[in-house]
Amino acid sequence: MRSALLSAVVFLAALSQGVADVKPAWSAEEQPIADQLRELRQVPDDARGAVTRQLAVRIRRLPAAPNKLRLAEGLTNLATEGDFGRETLQDVATTLAEALREQPVPNENGEPAAPYVTLAQLIRYEQVRVSLEAPPLAAAIERLEELDRRRSAADFALRDLGGKEWKLSGLRGKVVLVNFWATWCPPCRKEVPDLDALYSRFQKKGFVVLAISDEDATKVAAFVKDHNVSYPVLLDPGGKVGKLFGAEGIPKSFVYGRDGKLVAIAIDMRTMGQLLAMLSKAGLE
Repeated sequence: MRSALLSAVVFLAALSQGVADVKPAWSAEEQPIADQLRELRQVPDDARGAVTRQLAVRIRRLPAAPNKLRLAEGLTNLATEGDFGRETLQDVATTLAEALREQPVPNENGEPAAPYVTLAQLIRYEQVRVSLEAPPLAAAIERLEELDRRRSAADFALRDLGGKEWKLSGLRGKVVLVNFWATWCPPCRKEVPDLDALYSRFQKKGFVVLAISDEDATKVAAFVKDHNVSYPVLLDPGGKVGKLFGAEGIPKSFVYGRDGKLVAIAIDMRTMGQLLAMLSKAGLE
């Protein structure tokens, strides 16, 4: 499960030493912002929203340039790792939209470029508003709508670390949270304790967590043992189920109600409060 977008993981690596084709040469104005973005995950959660909003304003004030768009998208990917407030998400969306207005990006292999997809996800799943009217953005939103229709009808059968097979359609009558994750992903690891606590709290009420990883079974099993994970962890060799769900960039979570209908989607790490809000949409409180 590696994002087709410029994920936060790739972006932070690029800030440090440059990876693949992403080797930014920062200007004197850009460098302090890039340095602060590199350390953003170290900021306490109760202060991170304010710091993120300040960074969004500073990026908007930069002159139009490719690095402005790179910084705006990187900040946007980091801003969804938890709950830092509606104002924060709106600020980063406004900044990204402005950067795209100044520096439109051509399609990639006939598909909307990554920054448009990033912005489209904020619009569709976080209900932000932007004034950007661009065909690639409209196309990205349309593709997300189609992807959600596919997720709503999705089914799969995967085995857990113990060899037991779990079939999504076989869990009708239960509330199911499907979580795509990886051991190498910091936001994924951060939400594991909350998922485990929720599983313990609601299991007797018919709640199931299915955590799906496409990593090597030995690596996943070691993580599960070290962190005392109690909910089922399924193996997805080759990432076929991840591709079915469009799990490009993780963690991603999907909540299905007792009738099998998809009721909530999380495009990144969620806090306990956010996870509870998702479950409430399936009538679990």
